[in-house]
Amino acid sequence: MGIPMIEKIAVTMIAQPVVGGAVLRHGTLYGPGSTDLFCRRAAQATVPVIGGGTGYGSWVHVDDAASAAVLAVEKRVRGIFNIVDDEPAPASEWLPYLAECAGAKRPMRVPTWLARPMAGNVVVTAMTEGRGFSNAKAKRELGWKPRYPSWRLGFKEALA
Repeated sequence: MGIPMIEKIAVTMIAQPVVGGAVLRHGTLYGPGSTDLFCRRAAQATVPVIGGGTGYGSWVHVDDAASAAVLAVEKRVRGIFNIVDDEPAPASEWLPYLAECAGAKRPMRVPTWLARPMAGNVVVTAMTEGRGFSNAKAKRELGWKPRYPSWRLGFKEALA
């Protein structure tokens, strides 16, 4: 579908009898059991900040994603829900912090003109123009409360 890795959205469909259902749109997953190659590379400081790193990303810990799915099934909700933490952040903030938590060196910066032929338009656009997502509807209608409301806390614990 051409969705950038840093803003990959894992979509979980919760089936309901006859009509309806819920779609849970997850931010980038991280935490135990997560197989997100991008997160592993970022933690090893092999992912650079592209341009000014002004593109926002949204994150969610795997445990928080699972708890949202359970609530959606139990409450038999219908609709589309963004399952993300409370703090969308620009790549210029989360990428260096992720590397720091992993004990890796600070990521280098690469100008957009140089990154575009190597990483492609989708990744460059995500790193420079991406938008974060709100979890307000999930909190309101599911009663969902993320255990890790910020990627800062989640990264620190996940990489400890």
